[in-house]
Amino acid sequence: MRAAAPCDLPAILAIQTSSPEAAQWEVSEYLAYHLRVAVSPSGLAGFVVARTLVPGESEILNLAVAPEFRRQGVARALIEGWLRDFPGTVFLEVRASNKTAQKAYKCLGFQDLITRPEYYDSGSESGIVMKFHSC
Repeated sequence: MRAAAPCDLPAILAIQTSSPEAAQWEVSEYLAYHLRVAVSPSGLAGFVVARTLVPGESEILNLAVAPEFRRQGVARALIEGWLRDFPGTVFLEVRASNKTAQKAYKCLGFQDLITRPEYYDSGSESGIVMKFHSC
């Protein structure tokens, strides 16, 4: 894991594009936030982008893993790194249909907070806000 650099943006875009369940942001905007990447010998395996809201409170804005690296602990490592380095309360949103991600987040200690009806771009899918609080 390391902080991302501008030269990582093409690989981040490729990962995001191959992850339709992830938010589809303009990747250059990520540089305004905390952007970390998971690195493998063959290139970037995944990324997480987050922001600090106030001291002790942050939000994970997007997370995606390249298809060939899924189910290998990459997403977990990215989230655990954020939770370790930015303790306190952490929020994230996940698509209501993304049961795999919801289960993974719950295993990491996140809890459902609220549902935002018609949250995602299509207007037909709700977002579930989840919350983690470290001691």
